[in-house]
Amino acid sequence: MFRPFQPIGYGTRVLLGVGFFVFFVAFWSLATFGGFVSRTFLADPLTMVADGWYLLSQRGFLYDIAMTVWRVVGGFAIAALIAVPIGIAMGTYKPIEAMLEPFVSFARYLPASAFVPLLILWAGIGETQKLLVIFIGAFFQIILMVAGSVGNTRRDLVEAAYTLGATDRGIVRRVLMPANAPDIAESLRLVLGWAWTYVIVAELIGASSGIGYMIINSQALMATGQIIFGIIVIGIIGLISDALFKAVNQWLFSWRLA
Repeated sequence: MFRPFQPIGYGTRVLLGVGFFVFFVAFWSLATFGGFVSRTFLADPLTMVADGWYLLSQRGFLYDIAMTVWRVVGGFAIAALIAVPIGIAMGTYKPIEAMLEPFVSFARYLPASAFVPLLILWAGIGETQKLLVIFIGAFFQIILMVAGSVGNTRRDLVEAAYTLGATDRGIVRRVLMPANAPDIAESLRLVLGWAWTYVIVAELIGASSGIGYMIINSQALMATGQIIFGIIVIGIIGLISDALFKAVNQWLFSWRLA
């Protein structure tokens, strides 16, 4: 019997996670091999694997993967470098929060995909346009998440630092930033996952490489096996990047887990 919040072992967790993937592939195989869904509209697993091997061995798909990873990492890194300091300032100083929060809250609801036509006009169809799509999609989210974390800092830590003679700048540098570093890193991990959805949108229009470019070309050919393979590759890369991000966070902030 399952009980609320009852912990499970690592082996059980892995078994359950892998088991669901097996169930999903089995259901997919039944739907396609069993003739319940036309393979014209949904390729079966074997066709998907064959199409994936064709893409990797004959069509240079590794280059497309590398370009997509570069765009995600580049756009996300630029957004984080600018947004994190702004978020810390918003969470720390109420006048800055009052000035920026209405606009940032407004801007975060604007879909990054809506900016694609404008960005093509402004920056062309090169790498700058694709980096800007990811930047817009991640930038405002990071600001608000960082500001929320910093704004919820325990006030007793701040008061204790003032009592010990800390300056205003020292409060930010030696109290607010260390206390919220784990939460900020976790926010960045979550937004990195969202960045993967933005890059595909950026590559659907005006691209000559990338996973999204391959997917839109495959759609024109009704090559559903290639489309599914591209989607699965995105998921695998996302899982790997998320696991690496989580491992680095646990290593940097191991004291938080103690």
